[in-house]
Amino acid sequence: MKTTACIETLFTELPWEARFQAAKDAGFDYIEFWSWTDKDLDQIKKLSEEAKIGISGFNGDADYSLVDPSHKEKYLEFLGKSIEAAKKIGAISVTIHSNALGDGGVVVNHYNELSDTVKMCSMYDMLKEVAVMAEESGITCNLEGLNITTDHVGNFLKNTQMAAEMIRLINSPKVKILYDVYHMQLNEGSICDTLTKHIDTVGHIHIADAPGRHEPGTGEINYPNVIKHLRKLGYEGTVGSELFPETTTDAAVKAIMAIF
Repeated sequence: MKTTACIETLFTELPWEARFQAAKDAGFDYIEFWSWTDKDLDQIKKLSEEAKIGISGFNGDADYSLVDPSHKEKYLEFLGKSIEAAKKIGAISVTIHSNALGDGGVVVNHYNELSDTVKMCSMYDMLKEVAVMAEESGITCNLEGLNITTDHVGNFLKNTQMAAEMIRLINSPKVKILYDVYHMQLNEGSICDTLTKHIDTVGHIHIADAPGRHEPGTGEINYPNVIKHLRKLGYEGTVGSELFPETTTDAAVKAIMAIF
């Protein structure tokens, strides 16, 4: 497994430019971040190369939703730009979601006027084209489900089974799921059993403890056992720490590294 630090939530006591080297010095293999349109891509590439740290990815969608059929053209157009941005900076993936997210991760539109059937069909239709884009570019697109209890009320994709079954139907080596342990603990629990059932579909993992979204050891999730189980399953992908330190980044990093 390779470790990645979300530098939107970790090392925030440092200027943006210093977070790449700080993550490398802390022992992470990659960094990741959220949006790319508000950042200097040339600078990011330069900083990552100077720090000799990889870039695991960033969010590839923004104002458009997979579940809205009327968004198809604009969604795919923006995703194409995100994929080009990933290629430019050497990122290996982009993250995609069922619903557009606003400030603070708020779900912009719950689409209560659309049936689940329409939402599912729209996702499938778009993801088939996403697969073509991902395979042609070599950039993996990871579909992330979100918790609907605390941070992302109204998000359509809320459980691992739905995401994994969709990915299996799409059947592309470059379209996977982003399994976020924090989100899925809030929505469904059964972390190890779920990973056993669906590990073949997982392209990236996020960790944070629940409740609170802080570092391992601050909540109810037994992260040493989760990591041990991932090793047992043979997972060799990336594990991203997308979490908010309970006190300091230094303390959070020590807790993160202790579980690997």
